Amino acid sequence: MPREDDTTDFGYQSVPKGEKARRVADVFHSVAARYDLMNDLMSFGVHRAWKLFTSELSGVRQGSKVLDIAGGTGDLAARFARRVGPEGEVVLADINSSMLQVGRDRLVDRGLGHRVHFVQANAECLPFPDEHFDVVTIAFGLRNVTDKDKALASMHRVLKPGGRLLVLEFSKPQTDWLTRAYDFYSFRALPLMGRLVANDADSYRYLAESIRMHPDQDTLRDMMLAAGFSRARYHNLTGGIVALHVGSRG
Repeated sequence: MPREDDTTDFGYQSVPKGEKARRVADVFHSVAARYDLMNDLMSFGVHRAWKLFTSELSGVRQGSKVLDIAGGTGDLAARFARRVGPEGEVVLADINSSMLQVGRDRLVDRGLGHRVHFVQANAECLPFPDEHFDVVTIAFGLRNVTDKDKALASMHRVLKPGGRLLVLEFSKPQTDWLTRAYDFYSFRALPLMGRLVANDADSYRYLAESIRMHPDQDTLRDMMLAAGFSRARYHNLTGGIVALHVGSRG
């Protein structure tokens, strides 16, 4: 039997650390084709406003170098590609090849494929030089990372001094009534929606469980501070269902 420090969470299950990445990969291979449709259905389209808020707070401008980790189907990368201009750089990184391919296809269809670099990469060991990027973002991906502290340290390493990290992630609702409503929606409606739309209830049940296992707002802020980020803070969105954490490399 593995020791406790050799295991990690996969939703509500405890699994060997070396097994989580494979299991998460299976989930996203399964949902990649319907990922955007399910995002719109699950959030009633509000995920677009969350990502717009993230892009506005990023400070990305002409000439910026931007890394979007777990960039999935390219929503943030598309916004950044339009901002950085010919002197800038946008990298969309994802550990999952199916998601990366969907993102590449979407950005090519939107005429932005030539302005984005696509890299299959693990957030825990990013294959980029030290102090290379002005901005690093990760949207709805950190909760799927096996070693979050290691990933935050890797993000800190690739940021330039003064660079900014933005973590957009599901978090803890701020009222009891919203928590109860969110639990009912997450564990009843989401698996049913996943079964009807994506023919995959289990993956969406995992996604609901992974949200509950993710650190709350204050814990994640403290993890960012421990990784070396300064001025770490967060903005609650939609009553804390989602939070945007922002930190700078000193």
